[in-house]
Amino acid sequence: ADGDVIDISLNVVQVRNWDKTVTSIPTHKFLENSFKNWRGMHEAGGRRIKRAVYIDTNSIRFLTPEEIRRFRNFRLLREYIDAKTAEIEAYNKQYCPDGDCVANARRMTNVGTFRAYVAEYLKHHPLIHQGMTQLVRQLQPGPTGLPIELYCYVKDTRWAVYENAQSDIFDHVFSIAGEFGLSVFQQPSGTDLAMLAAAARGPADPADRPPTA
Repeated sequence: ADGDVIDISLNVVQVRNWDKTVTSIPTHKFLENSFKNWRGMHEAGGRRIKRAVYIDTNSIRFLTPEEIRRFRNFRLLREYIDAKTAEIEAYNKQYCPDGDCVANARRMTNVGTFRAYVAEYLKHHPLIHQGMTQLVRQLQPGPTGLPIELYCYVKDTRWAVYENAQSDIFDHVFSIAGEFGLSVFQQPSGTDLAMLAAAARGPADPADRPPTA
């Protein structure tokens, strides 16, 4: 059962599911099991987004000076770039004064800058509730890459509005990742395998081509 309670009697609770079917639940089941009540979400005025985009770890790297200058032209990143540059310069001046000790130096990464961009994007999105928790965080990396999770709340709890807002946000996140030199991970498809097989075969021998009229 997943829907609205429409009737409560001594022995049965009836729930109208989102697909308009009706489920009848014996009242004693509510004492034996746990159930989720969506009323708190409506009263709080925020519906949670908790979804990750998976980054191919092979595409994670340090930023070049040219990329840092380019990202500073992004309105959402200007403050971050200035603050991070000053922080890194102060650190490197203390721990890497010669400038050639790579192991001790700090540098900006494309994935860290991407996280900062997405966080600012959520702060300026008109449908994201600014009074509730917002996180853009790394999760445990695994066989599917590095998960970057977006955790925030849409301030309109209506299902259609919520789904459209969530889709628009991830449309943008998937599209902008390439600007940071990042690749979104996905399992190889049949097309990928066919391209690999064609590349392994090399260019076709003209002698193997069928004759043309």
